[in-house]
Amino acid sequence: MGCLISIIQRVYPFASTHVSSAPKYVRDASQDQMKRLMTHLNCRNNTYLNGPKRFVVPDDKVTWSAEFKDYKPVQYTAPSVAKGPVWADKEVTGEKDSLAFNTKDGNTNRTSYYGNYGVVGGFPQNPVGRTGMIGRGLLGKWGPNHAADPVVTRFKKDDKGNVVKNKDSGKPVLEFVAIKRNDTGCWAIPGGMVECGDTVSLTLKKEFGEEALNSMEMDAEAAAETRKHLDELFTHGVDLYKGYVDDPRNTDNAWMETAAVNFHDKDGTFDSFKLHAGDDAGAVCWKVVDKSVKLFANHAMFVENAAVLNGAHW
Repeated sequence: MGCLISIIQRVYPFASTHVSSAPKYVRDASQDQMKRLMTHLNCRNNTYLNGPKRFVVPDDKVTWSAEFKDYKPVQYTAPSVAKGPVWADKEVTGEKDSLAFNTKDGNTNRTSYYGNYGVVGGFPQNPVGRTGMIGRGLLGKWGPNHAADPVVTRFKKDDKGNVVKNKDSGKPVLEFVAIKRNDTGCWAIPGGMVECGDTVSLTLKKEFGEEALNSMEMDAEAAAETRKHLDELFTHGVDLYKGYVDDPRNTDNAWMETAAVNFHDKDGTFDSFKLHAGDDAGAVCWKVVDKSVKLFANHAMFVENAAVLNGAHW
């Protein structure tokens, strides 16, 4: 249990140092999931998305404190990032032209949910450890790239409108809105990047509307009705997670962090509301929450937290 407490304190820096006073869904976090997150297996010992193969990093060499004299990470920044789109940082070549890390640099938030991260030779250092790759890969920002993930849930109901319960646990069955990502083909929470100047709360509502409801393609009347439903649903959210994401795009110098928030539809707001996949999603649906769910990055951990929070089956 001591190891798990240490992990929780690192992954949930917003929680009290006394785990007993942390939210229940933090205390009940799966030890296996937490260990997986802290060794970030999704961004290590594999071939980068449409890119080169990473340098192999053994489990005991992930942390920066472990000596690894033979470490020779592959340098890679995707051409789409290197050409300098508006959402990407300028190229960084060393200490003299380093960006203002660990601060809010104008409209760009370079702070981490972890607290201060290392900066070596002008380059930010992934707080979890080595990934076998330096540069930015497909990520636009050096250091933390902030996202927001709305976990929209409801209880599953039968044809008569009664809440369905799992026959083994006796607990109500939870469903959540999931999208199928176009880039990896994985099912995921319909989140997105927090754009410069935006707040996390604004991004949560905007990304859900664009990816799960395709509000951008609706006519004026339908868009207004959608906004009404979203305003009702997104009035009260509960934090599920804030921190590092084991994202396959992470590198030693650029990594994903997110704020995952649960919006539980207890009043049936979306029971008769049709989901429509947006441009970034190949499909969208309500998925049942249980241990067998396979999701992008460590999104399954967010869904598990939502199940525990709502007293549902997992």
